[in-house]
Amino acid sequence: MSLTGFAIEKNRITLTLVGILFVSGLLAFSTLPKAQDPGFTIRTAVVMTPFPGASPERVELLVTDKIEQEVQEMPELDNIVSESRTGISIVTVNFRESYKEMRPIFDKLRRKVEDLTGELPQGVRPPVVNDEFGDVFGSVYVLTGDGYDLVQLEEVAEDMRDRLLELPDVSKVDIHGTQQEVVFVEYENARLTELGLSPGQLTGLLSGVNIVSSGGDVVSGRERIALEPTGNFESVEDLRRTVVPLPSGSVVYLGDIVDVYRDVIDPPESLVRANGQPALAIAISLREGGDILALGEKLDLLMPQLEAEQPWGVTLDRVWFQAELVEKNVDDFVNNLLQAVAIVIVVMVLFLGLRTGFVVACLIPTTMIITFYLMQVFGITINQISLAALIIALGLLVDNAIVVVESILVKREAGMGAVEAAISAGSELKAPLLISSLTTAAAFMPIALAESAVGEYTADIFYVVTITLLVSWMLAMTFIPMLSTSFLKVTKREDDTPGRWSNAYRSFLGLCLRQRLLFVLAISGLFVVSILLMGKVPQVFIAPSEDPAFTGTFEMPLGTSIEASTELIEDFDRFVEDELQASEGEAGITNWVSFIGDGGPRFALALDPPNRNPANSFFVANASRGSIVPDLIERLETHARETQPDLSVRLARLENGPPVGYPVVIRISGDELEDLETAASRVTEKLWSMPEVTAVKNTWGRQTKKLVVQVDQERARRSSVTSDDVALSLRSSLSGIELTQFRDGDDLLPITLRSVAADRRDIGKLDGLSVYSSATGSSVPLKQVADVEVTFEPGVIERRNLRRTLSLKVQLRDGVTAADANAILEPWLEDDGKSWPSGTAWQIGGESEDSEEANASIGAKMPLALMAILLLLVGQFNSLRRVGIVLMTIPLGLIGVTAGLLIARSSFGFFTLLGIISLAGIIINNAIVLIDRIKIEQDELGKEPPDAVLDACQQRLRPILLTTATTVLGMMPLWWGGTAMFEPMAVSIIFGLAFATVLTLLVVPVAYSVLFRIRFR
Repeated sequence: MSLTGFAIEKNRITLTLVGILFVSGLLAFSTLPKAQDPGFTIRTAVVMTPFPGASPERVELLVTDKIEQEVQEMPELDNIVSESRTGISIVTVNFRESYKEMRPIFDKLRRKVEDLTGELPQGVRPPVVNDEFGDVFGSVYVLTGDGYDLVQLEEVAEDMRDRLLELPDVSKVDIHGTQQEVVFVEYENARLTELGLSPGQLTGLLSGVNIVSSGGDVVSGRERIALEPTGNFESVEDLRRTVVPLPSGSVVYLGDIVDVYRDVIDPPESLVRANGQPALAIAISLREGGDILALGEKLDLLMPQLEAEQPWGVTLDRVWFQAELVEKNVDDFVNNLLQAVAIVIVVMVLFLGLRTGFVVACLIPTTMIITFYLMQVFGITINQISLAALIIALGLLVDNAIVVVESILVKREAGMGAVEAAISAGSELKAPLLISSLTTAAAFMPIALAESAVGEYTADIFYVVTITLLVSWMLAMTFIPMLSTSFLKVTKREDDTPGRWSNAYRSFLGLCLRQRLLFVLAISGLFVVSILLMGKVPQVFIAPSEDPAFTGTFEMPLGTSIEASTELIEDFDRFVEDELQASEGEAGITNWVSFIGDGGPRFALALDPPNRNPANSFFVANASRGSIVPDLIERLETHARETQPDLSVRLARLENGPPVGYPVVIRISGDELEDLETAASRVTEKLWSMPEVTAVKNTWGRQTKKLVVQVDQERARRSSVTSDDVALSLRSSLSGIELTQFRDGDDLLPITLRSVAADRRDIGKLDGLSVYSSATGSSVPLKQVADVEVTFEPGVIERRNLRRTLSLKVQLRDGVTAADANAILEPWLEDDGKSWPSGTAWQIGGESEDSEEANASIGAKMPLALMAILLLLVGQFNSLRRVGIVLMTIPLGLIGVTAGLLIARSSFGFFTLLGIISLAGIIINNAIVLIDRIKIEQDELGKEPPDAVLDACQQRLRPILLTTATTVLGMMPLWWGGTAMFEPMAVSIIFGLAFATVLTLLVVPVAYSVLFRIRFR
């Protein structure tokens, strides 16, 4: 018994099974985790190594180079990007996108770095490997307090963190903007000199007093009692009352000769400002596999409660809440899906009649709901990619029901019984519909197999489309034939005369078949024109998000102090408050937060926060609605240009998919600093001459000033001063040295010795700074043993794959794509690069590089998909010529795609490519069904070849046109009401299919007649 026959005979089993799956699908939809994006693996780790006081070149040679060479041995490595700045080395390690399980690779990296630690020079602090670089903190709150300092707010934030970590969906809670408390011991140079003391003596004294050391133990009877000598500081007052012996033989309290007090670190390493006030940011990360909407509901209940428990004046504001955006985006996509389903059902009812339309339409919601259950089984979340895949599949899945019902109607009109017609149609169409579904799924297979972050990001399209098509095929073979036996009312047709439209198509097809040469020339001409016109379509890799949020990266010249960066952000805060803040009845920025000296948390997967740098700040703002974001960005950029000429600012909407950053990046590599700077200046001059360019950021920046203290060894020896004495005196006087640690409960606070602010901040006093001799205990002025000179050095030295690489990051004016700019730059660089010094090379990165890598990752797997499609088609037809006809029709879709992109003023990018792949699957599907019908007309009905071709095309006309209509109309909500990211895909399918269907109905029979040598008179 056939599958269809079993389903009809055991109709109670069929209904029960479909009902169970339907209910399971409804439950799965309500419980499936919701997310904005399906996610992708961050294959990046960052190795940070402090080297206090070292110049960028010393950091590069002594630290960065050693780490890079060690990491270079890892076979999983893709590339290494490093940054050597004064006092710190930052090595960013990127691994190949073919690896999915990153924990063993990160552990291997950590072991290699740990093994290297012993080989680093003295003075280098242990490297820190951050392999949690990809953690996403989807909820960010800011804590402010009127009358509270940051230390007090930190206590509140830590209490909140403890409560938040009790939630089962919370993985991690980070607090940003906290300030390390320090106990400062500040002295005046003149006062210590007068007393004959040196910073070194104070260091030794305090370190010797503040100890926790065992005093051994003593036996008393049967007991052994431990002895613990006291000595560690229990309070700041203990520190002040430390007895200091003077060279004169007398003693004084430490507090009598220096100022001892407790305060936060100065200068701070990073700060947070929210809505114009100093703040702390509390970032909350969702556990792996958790539901962001469920977490959002819990946070909406808990956070107001936590705020209410705090003293008056402490305020908790929400500045980033991914759950709200996810809910809105999912709701919008579900609405688009429901609209598409409704449109398709209406089309079915209008064109097929109420009963027939009802039978066909039953397939749509049933397939969709059952698909949700299978998505839950295979661990696929509800996100904008999986929902878009359902919309794509909508037009494909309805084709199975249309073809089956159409075949049943024809057989019943010819006089067959209801059950017999249903079983016959199922048996006849089982193989071709299964093959067409599998070939369509195979067309999407390269997306899932692509070894790239973009492929991983969009892989749900393949899985969801495949599941949906197979469910649709199964229902079309069982559920739909069963319904047809009960609901379809068909009378035997006495008159076989085709309708007017069918006759018109048959006449025009006959003309094309008789004038095959002219027809082929016309189609070839259209195809060539479409390829040429495709070059006129703007190229955009992936359109940015349309959420009402945007970010800004503010980069001051290297060497800028964090105090200056704070002043910059305060200026922007005032501008936002005065000009851009939303008010009652007026749209604008609702809230904003700035991370000064730090990139803050990765609050979205597509975000790539900048590295820590006192000269840089990162800005995040929420607007009242997404449509006003471009205007807000333009006004902020204008303010930056007018008020901060030294500032490099990049404001942009959030990205979709893997982060790209700047649209155009020109990387210049070489060995000599002068050669790199010369080449960079030439390229920069060219860039500024291009009207398409609005800003150019040199990642190395201008050279920074540096004071070099040249110790005259002969003069130093005469004064009994060593170079180490000079270094210690400079460090203690200017930046401070850590003496020991002060224990406050479970906190360890460093005790820092430094000179008073009047001595630290007056560069004019540098020559007179006292240098203490460790040999004699006396002091001499710095000018007596050394000369101070001003020199310039690179503020940063960047390397890529062990070569020094200077990057020029380019911003483009609105309407200009990266492809437009690269079309101008590449020929110029090819020509100008010939005159550069030997060993100096260039490379263009940015959007075009990421696009090429993503497309190449899909292209690399395309042969597998073509092989699968070819094997399926050969298995179906057992004919190479028929397979050739099917494959020949695929490029026809490009004619409509080009026309559609130009008419809709859309762009060609990654999602356009997905639309073309989807289009190819539909075209293959139509061609299979048409060719299979020609074969049936010839082999089973015994018709002559010319009549078989014409009759088959005429019979398949209505189902093919209905499939096209449902797919095109089902895509309309995604085009009109969807996001900019999916618009190119929807336009490609709508216009491509509209053109391809007309051409398929003509090209397939013409190609068939040519290859099988069928003549028409």
